[in-house]
Formats: sequence, structure tokens, C-alpha cells
Amino acid sequence: MPTLATDVDVLVRFGRALADPIRCRLLLTLRDAPAHPADLAEALGISRTRLSNHLACLRDCGLVVAVPLGRRIRYELADPRLGHALDDLRTAVVTVDQARSCPDADDQKCC
Repeated sequence: MPTLATDVDVLVRFGRALADPIRCRLLLTLRDAPAHPADLAEALGISRTRLSNHLACLRDCGLVVAVPLGRRIRYELADPRLGHALDDLRTAVVTVDQARSCPDADDQKCC
């Protein structure tokens, strides 16, 4: 039986999901409308296997749900408020020092 996550747990799960560019793109795509895996893979230009791994992560984080429709599965945001949260985060003003990278970025620029 699903349980409600604590405030900190919600932020950790959201952060984990947003830590990968493909998962960010997936969430933004699902923010616009629910979609089937084949359509998501094509829209993102990735393999179905790779997509499946990212969808599993987003499901584990509690951010997306799989909705059975006959013999097919459709994915959507677990809560419509997640779309609003994504919009708020996407439009937030951040200050970026191009000479610095994130500590966890494996020698890559953060953003």
C-alpha cells in the first residue's frame, strides 16, 4: 500500500529524478501530456531499453505512474501539481558561474 512521503523525502526523490537530463526531458514531456513508451522514446531520441530504465527510476521516485490501457501502458505525472512544480523550477532565476562546476558532476559542467 502506498504511503505519503515526508517533505524531505519528496525533495530527495524530486532531486534524484532531476539529476539526469533524460529524466528532466521525460518529466517535461509528460508535463505536456500523458504518453506511451514508444512515443516517448521517439520524442526523446533514445532506445526503448534506455527509456524503460529512466521510467523505472521516475516510478520508484513516485513522480510518474503507469496506467494500463488494454494491452498498452501509458505514463503520466503522478500528480498534476508536479507539472506546476516543474514550471516553477524551470523559470526560477539561478546564478551560474561558468568557471565552476557542481561537486557531483564528474568533471562536467552542471547545467
